Amino acid sequence: MKKITFDIETKNTFQDVGSNDPADLDISLLCLHDSETNEYHTFMHNELDKLWPILEKADMLIGYNSDHFDIPLLNKYYHGDLTKIKSLDILKEIKDATNRRFKLDSIAEATLGINKSGNGLDAIKWWNSGEIEKIKKYCLDDVRITKEIYEYALKNGVLKYKDRMTGEVFDIKLDTSKWEEKKDSGIVQSLF
Repeated sequence: MKKITFDIETKNTFQDVGSNDPADLDISLLCLHDSETNEYHTFMHNELDKLWPILEKADMLIGYNSDHFDIPLLNKYYHGDLTKIKSLDILKEIKDATNRRFKLDSIAEATLGINKSGNGLDAIKWWNSGEIEKIKKYCLDDVRITKEIYEYALKNGVLKYKDRMTGEVFDIKLDTSKWEEKKDSGIVQSLF
């Protein structure tokens, strides 16, 4: 099964564009991990044509808040419909299990003992100041964390979070039994 774990950074904020629709934002770059090659890749906003053939061959897209944010934004740039590819949004799985939303950093800290190297607003500041290497590193770190969280949940059937008030760590039980079932994507291969 070809799994693509990915994350997107943007050039602007919802406040900048006066909208809460992710598709109104502009991509600065996208980073991904390809399970088939075990390689990480970065695609700048002007290199997305090289991304489409990779996504079109994916059996599953894995992200964190990807169904709500990343895929709708990416679909703005794609000539087809990326929602036809099976998607595993870890935040959605957590929300379905707990009726709560947790930041990726909170899950990573409690589950893996690691923290993110920044946040989305940092990435926009770095974009505006031309610090592209910082954005790439931050985005790749998020992809690594997301991949490790996915693998941990798949193996253990749980993720963890730390209560902000008490500092106590709690389990989030997840049903991962169907996460890796194949689904026909119906994606037509691009001509890129």
